Amino acid sequence: MQILSEGQTIRHQQYGVGRVTESNTERTTIDFDSHGVKKFVTSIWTAELIGDAPTDRPIRRRGGRRKAVKK
Repeated sequence: MQILSEGQTIRHQQYGVGRVTESNTERTTIDFDSHGVKKFVTSIWTAELIGDAPTDRPIRRRGGRRKAVKK
């Protein structure tokens, strides 16, 4: 399998539909709808490409709202 672009949509036989979050020559990381984030060895994993990467870069949301600390 080739290096994929961030945001491309794939279908994996075991995990279902997911979106590429990172891909390089060694590892490809996919965020699956039903199974969460999984990492694969790029050179040996297989999946079906079902959607191109969006033209705008996806917004990464890290963390969340922090709870206010009551004093």
